[in-house]
Amino acid sequence: MKDEHRRDQKVSAGCAVLIVSDSRTKDTDESGKIAISLLERDGHVVKAYDIVRNERRAIEDAMRGYISNPEIRMILTSGGTGVSSRDMTVSTVAPMFNQMLPGFGEHFRKLSYDEIGIAGIYSRSTAGLIENKIVFCLPGSKNAVTTAITKIILPGIGHLLWEIDR
Repeated sequence: MKDEHRRDQKVSAGCAVLIVSDSRTKDTDESGKIAISLLERDGHVVKAYDIVRNERRAIEDAMRGYISNPEIRMILTSGGTGVSSRDMTVSTVAPMFNQMLPGFGEHFRKLSYDEIGIAGIYSRSTAGLIENKIVFCLPGSKNAVTTAITKIILPGIGHLLWEIDR
């Protein structure tokens, strides 16, 4: 039965939002502001919001800080998920995963294909767990962030946190 695995209880998770970009600042970053707004509107608390360059070391340092913070349960990155040689997020973060959540990327690419066509399947968006923290690596576009958060992350976060904690 479909409802058997649902955990619809309201949860409030401490979150980190990491924007990976060589050009954005907190003044010009719209994707991060959208992510923060959507998370907070759903009752989550954003404990950290940072922008780092699309460089392996900067991404690793930010991730280590979030992982060591006991108040952070969920980490969203935005940017660096494409196929350019400058797109370092997935190459840096995915090897840190204790567990992969391949269904996230698969479903995200399906939704993206439905919204924007064939270009949607070329995203390397992914998700996984690092030391019982949920990590979602999202593209940098506002629409991609909105789609991922509203259609996948928020509807399933209660169940995912329940699974991790049991």
